Amino acid sequence: MPLKIAIVGRPNVGKSTLFNRLAGKKLAIVDDQPGVTRDRRYATGRIGDIDLELIDTAGFEDLADLSLEARMRMQTEKAIDEADVAFFVVDAREGVTPLDRIFAQILRMKDKPVLLIANKAEGKAGMSGAAEAYQLGFGEPLHLSAEHGEGIGELYDEVEKYRQQFEGDWIVDEEETEDEDDDTKPIRIAIIGRPNAGKSTLINKLLGEDRLLVGPEAGITRDSISVEWEYEGRTIRLVDTAGLRRKARVQEKLEKLSTSDTIRAITFAEVVVLVMDEANAFEVQDLQIADLVEREGRALVYAVSKWDLVENPQSRLTEILEVSERMLPQLRGTPLVTLSGATGKGLERLMPAVLKTYRNWSAKIKTRDLNDWLALAIQRHPPPAVSGKRIKPKYMAQTKGRPPTFVLFAARSYAMPEHYTRYLINSLRESFDMPGVPIRLTVKANSTNNPFVDGDTSDGGKPAGFKHVRAQPKFKPGEKPAHPNRVRQKAKGTVAAAPKVKVKDRAEVSKAKAVKARAMGPSTKPGAAGPGGRAKAKPTRSTSNRGKR
Repeated sequence: MPLKIAIVGRPNVGKSTLFNRLAGKKLAIVDDQPGVTRDRRYATGRIGDIDLELIDTAGFEDLADLSLEARMRMQTEKAIDEADVAFFVVDAREGVTPLDRIFAQILRMKDKPVLLIANKAEGKAGMSGAAEAYQLGFGEPLHLSAEHGEGIGELYDEVEKYRQQFEGDWIVDEEETEDEDDDTKPIRIAIIGRPNAGKSTLINKLLGEDRLLVGPEAGITRDSISVEWEYEGRTIRLVDTAGLRRKARVQEKLEKLSTSDTIRAITFAEVVVLVMDEANAFEVQDLQIADLVEREGRALVYAVSKWDLVENPQSRLTEILEVSERMLPQLRGTPLVTLSGATGKGLERLMPAVLKTYRNWSAKIKTRDLNDWLALAIQRHPPPAVSGKRIKPKYMAQTKGRPPTFVLFAARSYAMPEHYTRYLINSLRESFDMPGVPIRLTVKANSTNNPFVDGDTSDGGKPAGFKHVRAQPKFKPGEKPAHPNRVRQKAKGTVAAAPKVKVKDRAEVSKAKAVKARAMGPSTKPGAAGPGGRAKAKPTRSTSNRGKR
């Protein structure tokens, strides 16, 4: 079995950086600001061939009151109690502080093996501080740089000694590390919501212990903390997340890192429980979180907390259900559980709703049942006609689950309107009892292609580079087609229709003649009109010459 190691020390000495280095990925948020980590965080790690179970803890504070820092110290002490070895981390650049001495005294009282690590020991700046760590009484400190990876080889040698002490020469069997069956894999459940909605209180009540840090202060949780739990023989992995506020209100760098960590927890979860305060349930931020979960394709359960403070539960529940159905129609039918994390009222209804939603999210429907349902759905509400032609759904099948994804083949699929797709999804969710589960439906072109079409059908059923092909003439049985070069003869006994003659208007005829006359110039015929428009007079005999013959 893996060696359980608790990484402890005062704030801002590099505990989370070492935690991420041994885990092999950036799980814990790291920042220069002291006190970033507040809850215990678990992860599996590996150094060389040694498997580790790591526990990241909050920075140690010498307080014993009811403040936030005192509660963080209690979480650190619980981590030391359940660990096999404690990695006591000090800052080699700052040297040993009075708080380090107090913590060293507490570690000696715990009677646990302690490995003293002088972090940030790269270069000459950390040599003097690392030498001061001798006075803590845990022997020679291990010089390490968790940020740059220096000293990991020496750390492996020390961890190997503890492994031999606790486990002997036990070696992990590779066959045991293979993927487990689906029924034995833990169900990943992310608890999300706005700050101070009661997420950590809810998880503590489910576990039956004060595992997570809680209090009236908003924004206590910063990391996404994963907790293993068993419910009715099934392993459950609960993930507590930081509260999500509106994007415009997230200004600090640390809160931005917490928000990114929460969104990543939603992405890797299977079921998401959205915790809301009953006083302001389904406000704008809650609606945006629920829409994000639906777009990520995760199963969703609503949990309205602090229900013990409601004066009129029935009317308030009716009002909340009406708002959820109206504001989130894409998640219609999502189960809603009213509970109280402080008193445990209604808590017994949460896990049955989560497991039922998980089964619906993983459901697989037979193809025959799908096509029988499709025929009834089309008969009840036929697809609309687009451009005078009706869309014809042909065949439907499920391609995968988690979330349920379906493909529908239809003629003229490119013209399928969005409202009819929503009708099919809602009818599918209602007919197969999958309330609140995100469903993906893709409409594709029918597999029958036109042989006269060149190109593919990648644009949703309308062929690329479509070409109109002239239809071939049809012939009666026994009739031979004419030669393509022969002029087609008219049938016997038919009379050619007389050509239609169009009668022109008189004004148009005279106007055309005048234009033609001007273009040709004056006529040379006798009696024709001259340039002035008058006809030439005929020559006459003079009377003065009449008697001169």
